[in-house]
Amino acid sequence: MKASRLVSILLLLQTRGRMTAAQLADELEVSVRTVYRDVEALSAAGVPLYGDAGHAGGYRLLDGYRTRLTGLTADEAEALFLAGAPGPAAQLGLGSVLAAAELKVRAALPPELRGHADRISGRFHLDAPGWYAGADETPHLPAVADAVWHSRVLRVLYRRWREPTDVERRLEPYGLVLKAGRWYVVSGPGPRTYRVDQILQLAPADEEFTRPRDFDLAAYWRAYQRDFHDRLYRREAVVRLAPGESVDRATNHRTEADGWTRATVPIESVDHAHAEFLRLGTGVEVLEPPELREKIALTVAELAERYGNFRTHGGD
Repeated sequence: MKASRLVSILLLLQTRGRMTAAQLADELEVSVRTVYRDVEALSAAGVPLYGDAGHAGGYRLLDGYRTRLTGLTADEAEALFLAGAPGPAAQLGLGSVLAAAELKVRAALPPELRGHADRISGRFHLDAPGWYAGADETPHLPAVADAVWHSRVLRVLYRRWREPTDVERRLEPYGLVLKAGRWYVVSGPGPRTYRVDQILQLAPADEEFTRPRDFDLAAYWRAYQRDFHDRLYRREAVVRLAPGESVDRATNHRTEADGWTRATVPIESVDHAHAEFLRLGTGVEVLEPPELREKIALTVAELAERYGNFRTHGGD
């Protein structure tokens, strides 16, 4: 809608300063001609907006001009407060800053939108860690976050899973990622990914680094997850699943005559898959690989013997 686009132009110029018509068009996914018409409409409405010609030119607002957040829709106001994450913000040392920012935004909202924001924040709560995993202790997280923000080099003692376990590393922290309650720092050169809770010691170096201009943290993390999945699940198991049963990552589903489903499941290792499939009890039959089928058969035989003895000698 045009009204929404006009508000977007105002907010873009207010937050980024001077922008060319081409930059605005790219940001809003419209033509440059449409931007020209929108700028004319804003000027006609009394918005102090003017353009500079030349190579370094562009549109900008008169210094000191600010617009209030009255252009938000009800859905946008709700989404804004749903996006608030007080737990992670507090871990980063930004809890009070986030609270102050939300207070200012709430005060700037019209009364009807303020009600929407209060309703959404009262009905949804983000709790990132899983049920069976406590939050990691990350005493060095605020220092890492400060280094990310100020592009400062860190020298750390880091604990990894293989020998030698405790190693010294020089990090150029590009960004932080919170995944399932666990913090990761993406650092150059490389870049490479480190768990913040595995940093044993940390010392800021008297050195700054330049973050690559083309580095995209979200894009890197998506690629990292894909690569991690490919490295983790290098093998496959063929299984039969009872009606109503399902397994994550299963592919090539085929329903057989008895109602069971034949499927292929990527697995990390025989030992890992052994524990995973045993949790399904009689709802799964492993067909391949042979060593996994044999390992599960041995476990089931041992259990049958143990509980058979209990039934024979144990009582009622």
